[in-house]
Amino acid sequence: MSTTMPTLSSTVSECESHANLVKKLTKAYYQDDQQVKFLNLQAEIDSLLEQLQNLKSEKLETSEEN
Repeated sequence: MSTTMPTLSSTVSECESHANLVKKLTKAYYQDDQQVKFLNLQAEIDSLLEQLQNLKSEKLETSEEN
């Protein structure tokens, strides 16, 4: 019965590969997360800008009537 043990270099190499994979996956996840946050903020800004423009229009209409 022959049992082969992994060599130290292959184990270290495998760990480095796993670490690199985890780093890439983590980076990709956070990039997507940041992208979603950015898009949500952008939508909120657009909504607030539209509300501000509506208020300004209403104020102008009210001042013209007086």
